[in-house]
Amino acid sequence: MLMAHPAVLKNLIEQYDTLRILHAENGSPEVRRRMDDVAYTLCVSTGTRDIDAALVAARHRLPGARPEDDSVLTA
Repeated sequence: MLMAHPAVLKNLIEQYDTLRILHAENGSPEVRRRMDDVAYTLCVSTGTRDIDAALVAARHRLPGARPEDDSVLTA
């Protein structure tokens, strides 16, 4: 399976985290739609089927990844 470049994964993680905060604050349909798009892209890029697994897999691909990074999952 092809894996996305760590820089791409880092950008997707940052986008997802930012959109998650925006969604928590205002919950607009546009933010939710974009968040769903980024989550889907993360899943495809990591070969996973849910956003929590995708985030863990993406973080493992980043330089300097640590096992304790897995303990921070999204809701």
